[in-house]
Amino acid sequence: MQILIVGNVLKDVYLTLNTKNEDFETDKHGTKWLNLGFNASSHQFFNRMSSFGGAAVSLEVLQKMGLNATICGSDFTIGDDGPSAIPADMYRYILTAGDSASYLVPNEFRRTNFIQPETEVDYIYIDRSAELDSLSAGLLIDYLDNFPGVKLVVYLRDKNDLVTNLLARRADLVFSEDKDVPSSVYLSKEKISYRGIEKNIKLERIDLKTHLSVYSVMAATILGGFLMEKPIEDCLEMARLNAENATLDSVLSIGELDGLMGSSYDTDEDLRLIAANLMLPGKGILAADAGAASIKKKFANMGILDTFENRHAYRDIFFTTPDIEDYLNGVILADETVHDYTETGQTYPDYLISRRMIPGVKADQGLEKIVGSEETFTRGLDDLPERLREFYEMGLRFAKWRAVFEIRTRDKAKEDTLTPTDEAIEGNCRIMAEFARTAQSAGLVPVIEPEVMFRGDYTIYQNMTVTSKILRILFASLYDFGVDLKACILKIHMIQAGELSKRQSTFKEVGETTAEVLKKYVPEELAGVVFLSGGQTPERTTVNFDAILKNGPYPWPVSFSFARALQEPALYAWHGKPEKEEAAKKAFMKRLVANKKVLDDYLNSINNA
Repeated sequence: MQILIVGNVLKDVYLTLNTKNEDFETDKHGTKWLNLGFNASSHQFFNRMSSFGGAAVSLEVLQKMGLNATICGSDFTIGDDGPSAIPADMYRYILTAGDSASYLVPNEFRRTNFIQPETEVDYIYIDRSAELDSLSAGLLIDYLDNFPGVKLVVYLRDKNDLVTNLLARRADLVFSEDKDVPSSVYLSKEKISYRGIEKNIKLERIDLKTHLSVYSVMAATILGGFLMEKPIEDCLEMARLNAENATLDSVLSIGELDGLMGSSYDTDEDLRLIAANLMLPGKGILAADAGAASIKKKFANMGILDTFENRHAYRDIFFTTPDIEDYLNGVILADETVHDYTETGQTYPDYLISRRMIPGVKADQGLEKIVGSEETFTRGLDDLPERLREFYEMGLRFAKWRAVFEIRTRDKAKEDTLTPTDEAIEGNCRIMAEFARTAQSAGLVPVIEPEVMFRGDYTIYQNMTVTSKILRILFASLYDFGVDLKACILKIHMIQAGELSKRQSTFKEVGETTAEVLKKYVPEELAGVVFLSGGQTPERTTVNFDAILKNGPYPWPVSFSFARALQEPALYAWHGKPEKEEAAKKAFMKRLVANKKVLDDYLNSINNA
């Protein structure tokens, strides 16, 4: 079998810069940028590496799968000598500094000349790197007309490219990065799908240890698998493995791919890993998911106009505070923020990932009253799978769902609780369990939040009784829905008397009662427990948090996931004034430091026990 690859060959040259010695500028956000006006002769580039990209990658993949492939490029044809003998059509420079990378590429790609083979080949593969003009396309079509037995495979990089699109219409197989292209293998760095069959793949967005031509690796591997008559599922799995394990020097051989096939990708294991990273010791999760109504109320109390610009500026204060990645494992975003951009044009999920924090999202769509009742259930299940799929594709890796329970008392003297009713508890727990199972199916770690509201006039005993019932029913529901608890996080309130109660709970009572209930009703296999602040003041929240942790150790990781307790001081410092942003960031950092100290003290007490 003879395969002719049509495309260009790139040479990627990696140049590492020393951020301490080279000419960098720091902007107002603390981001370092290379001053491109530097004198290159005065710079010291080190760790210089190079690798071939473009069509050379496809050639190497197919040859290492034992297939007979050659390249037809701009003015050359390369056969069995391999990638080392390929002349590069162009150079692409990759400047690396620390964890960052910048790419310097030619303004225009060199056109790919199609040279008709003298004999008939079995397959012609139009590589992702190909830049065909109408003349070359015409020569290729003439060749196909003369040899009707030749099969055509096209990588459609841009569906608006008229030349490649014309060839794609004649193709037997089309690779595309656009999921809307019909009858194609759709490729992305996070999933591969073929005619309705999807496989999630585990790939970093930027990984300088692997080929930059990730798509080329995947497409060529799938093509090789098809030609070897392997099942579609195996072809997709081999593509994932090759893209994930390729290095700058080499892709995997067919023997190496076959060897790895036995240890197939485990979605459950990946979710557990994400959950474990969200619960890494010494750090918390920022709840920056306040909805439109909540922010409108906060702004109104301070005389701040509720505009998109002000909401953007307010949230941006927290995300751009320097060094927050030392205090936070993840951030829960509102839907509006998920689709918002930083000043540099990055989406906020991408920005958080670049700062080593896991982005998540508030997935529920608010509360609705149960018919004939003052109690509520949480909306959002109807279109949940579609929304979660979009969130996953945008880079988010966990999702939160909140249910609300209010304690109302029939007879205060007897602590006779009127609400929440059993029906409201059972209904909301079933909804939370269905959400958790749907989230895990979509590749997201569920964070479930059954919150007993702090507002109200009730005793700590009533709170303890209600919370115990909620947790018992909730975990029974999670088991019924087959939720993997090792990839699930509980976000829970602190058990105390309501804020309107005449007798407020002491810190000691909060710590002991909360610890007692959680240890009794939360299964040990759960990925972790994080606490919400629930309307307490920032200082009271931290002291209660400390009291709870002092009643450890706990069988699962514990941490914080505060909203108001971290953000309120910053809001007061900012007051909607751009010149107060730095003061707001300092107030935010002060609360992060205080709560991290509580975590550090807890971890030290465990280690020293």
